[in-house]
Amino acid sequence: MENKMTETRAEVLLPTTDLRNDLACFTKTLGLRLDMIYPADNPTVAVFSGHGLRVRLDQRLKGEPGHLRILTDAPESIAEGRRSLTTPGGTIVSIDELNPPLVLPATQHSFVVRRLADQAPWVIGRAGMAYRDLVPSRLGGAIIASHIRVPDGKVPDMVHFHKVGFQLIFCIRGWVDVLYEDQGGLRRLTAGDCFIQPPQIRHRVMEAGEDIEVIEIGVPAEHVTEIDHDMTLPTQMNRPEREWDGQKFVHNLAAGASWTEFRMPGYKCRDTTICGNTKGVAGVQVVRKGDGKPAATTHDSDILFGFVMTGEMTLRGEGKEPYRLSRGDAFVTPPGMITEWADPSDDFELLEVSLPGDFQTSRV
Repeated sequence: MENKMTETRAEVLLPTTDLRNDLACFTKTLGLRLDMIYPADNPTVAVFSGHGLRVRLDQRLKGEPGHLRILTDAPESIAEGRRSLTTPGGTIVSIDELNPPLVLPATQHSFVVRRLADQAPWVIGRAGMAYRDLVPSRLGGAIIASHIRVPDGKVPDMVHFHKVGFQLIFCIRGWVDVLYEDQGGLRRLTAGDCFIQPPQIRHRVMEAGEDIEVIEIGVPAEHVTEIDHDMTLPTQMNRPEREWDGQKFVHNLAAGASWTEFRMPGYKCRDTTICGNTKGVAGVQVVRKGDGKPAATTHDSDILFGFVMTGEMTLRGEGKEPYRLSRGDAFVTPPGMITEWADPSDDFELLEVSLPGDFQTSRV
């Protein structure tokens, strides 16, 4: 006895008030194929397929009209270039770009301080990870900065990618193993290490320690994460020089790093090579107390973000009350504002992220 193959289909069921005229609209105007229609003498049901969708129109159904969205690389080729229409039977149709260009909102500059002691809520986000928002205003949608924990070290992740302009993962505690497209086998991130994930590089979080904590910076604040069901990681190729939208993958290690003078007096820093590997899109520095006395400065960076990883310092901002910042505290200083990082403790260490990577600092 032969085994019959099982076939399964899924349909979207929509009401229509005018099936007769919807037939021409769904086929000739929207480019779908008519697969089924009945009864023959007075049709009330028709089934269409196309554009990755199967739709059943039923004139007997009552209720609100449906909304059909068609995504395509060539919107001008459908419905004579119209981006929206209503079919004779009442279905609302939107026609949009399949891969619209990334829009980077203009930065709404402000002075931001977010302290761990303020007990901002942790929320469960993608793949069961806990997120703490470090810049609630998002500077008008220009950036999202998150403090992330994995409660039990388990991440039910899939191969995915992000449609971003820039994305940083900086480990401040514990460890995490990640696979990346065309970057060999498992990459382990430990405290002080960082990745930049170039736009649309496929990756998958495999495992993490129970005490893992990372800082994630994304530009813009709202961006799309897509699952890639076709790619299996690791890939066969190891291509460290490959670029995605002009950016290279970076896996920067804290161990063995060299330290140089920082842009502000009284501090030293180590560079993560991110400015060079993003062609100036962003810069990432790790900063420690150095020699000399701190001084007030201004900068002209569009976005300048800081996160205290260890120790303490006093943040003084022009026209603001001073803030004594410690581990887990974050801040943003807008361009042109006079600020000073005063009285750092000996164990002070801070993560600084700038967009763009190259900018000027002036001593006041």
